[in-house]
Amino acid sequence: MKKSFTLAVVAVIAFAGSVEAQESPPVPGYAAAKDVPGAHVLPDPDVEHKVVFDAVIAAENIDDVNPMLVAVARYVNTLAKYGVPPENRKIAVVFHQAAGPIVMKNEVFKARNDGHDNPNVELIRNLHAAGVKLHVCGQGALARNIAPEDILPEIQLDLWALTTLIDFGQHGYVRIGG
Repeated sequence: MKKSFTLAVVAVIAFAGSVEAQESPPVPGYAAAKDVPGAHVLPDPDVEHKVVFDAVIAAENIDDVNPMLVAVARYVNTLAKYGVPPENRKIAVVFHQAAGPIVMKNEVFKARNDGHDNPNVELIRNLHAAGVKLHVCGQGALARNIAPEDILPEIQLDLWALTTLIDFGQHGYVRIGG
C-alpha cells in the first residue's frame, strides 16, 4: 500500500511537471530567466510591472534579432513564469536611433539592406501578441525616409521618442536601456 501510494505521488508530480513544461510562454522561442536558488527578489504577481524598454542600438549583424527585443521577450516570459498575470504586465518598447530601421516591413527592409530579411518581424509580432506595446520615433522615421505605410502594423508611429519616453515615465513606467 505504501509503495503504491508513493508511486501515485511520483506519477502526479511527474504529470504536473510535464503539464508545466508543455505550457507555452507568452513569447515562444525565448527562455525565461533561469531559477536562482536562494534568490530574494522575484517578480511579484500582485504588482503592476510597468516597464518601457528604450531600444536604441542595432544588432551587430544585420541577420540577428535586435538584442533589446530578446531581452523584452525573456522579461515577459519571466514575469509569466512567476505567475504575473497579463493584466499586470505593462510592457512597452520605444524604437529610435540605430534601432529605428527594424520597424520596417520585411519587403521594405529587404530592399534597403541588400536583400537581407528583417530578422525581427516574427519576434515583433509575437511580442505584440503577448501584449507588449511597440512604438517608433516619428522624427527618426522621417530622417530615414520610412513612410508610415512601411512600418509593421504592430508598431505605433509617434511624434518623437523623447515625448513617448517622457509620457511613459509620467505614467509610472520604469525605463530600461538607452
